Amino acid sequence: MDLQGKSILVTGGARRLGRAIAMELAGAGAHLLIHHHASDADASETCDAIRRLGSQADALRADLRHHDQILSLFDAIDALGSLHALVNSAAVMLPGDLLTATEDDWQATMDLNLKAAYFVLQLAAIRIRSAGGGAIVNLADIAGLRPWPRFPLHSISKAGVLALTQVAALALAPEIRVNAVVPGPVLKPDRMPDERWQTLGDSLPLRRTGTPGDVARTVRFLLENDFITGEALLVDGGNQFVSP
Repeated sequence: MDLQGKSILVTGGARRLGRAIAMELAGAGAHLLIHHHASDADASETCDAIRRLGSQADALRADLRHHDQILSLFDAIDALGSLHALVNSAAVMLPGDLLTATEDDWQATMDLNLKAAYFVLQLAAIRIRSAGGGAIVNLADIAGLRPWPRFPLHSISKAGVLALTQVAALALAPEIRVNAVVPGPVLKPDRMPDERWQTLGDSLPLRRTGTPGDVARTVRFLLENDFITGEALLVDGGNQFVSP
């Protein structure tokens, strides 16, 4: 798919990894729809940066944990025109314990990471199909393949995103291709000490951590390549080969 002039929704696109993805797609000439929840200033700055590249950008606010706000988000998208692609990036990563996690803990993760990913994909796919077809990329996580005991709900939710990707790839073909990117250590968590991040990179086969740009370029590749669907592409520096 040629991204020039295509309208692409990036959920969680105002900051961190979502912003890097949006900027990469803007460099290809896409019209970016930057979803955010409460990052008004970041969303505005990201849109300004995209416009400086010569591409279009619109910021759209919604709390994707609530289905009525997902519906309102797509009402706003409809008012802007057609939709050709989706990058499902919005997520939360909360620590916890398998034996003490509560229903509220479950909902805090699943409502955004999996339920929202499903319904955003559903509503986007209807519009992408109406526009003549396109592509969807879901952001998963290495934790969905190699579960992390300290993040049980996050691991479960991201395994669900991988299943969603495969189901959707079959259900939506041939008009819409659906793939996933599975990032490893590409963006240091805010609370992680620099020394721990360095140690993590040293433990990888490539002996370094990655960057948001590594993921962003992979998302672009999957949107542009018209003969890939149902794939989960790891961008992890070989982390899948490291013993837990």
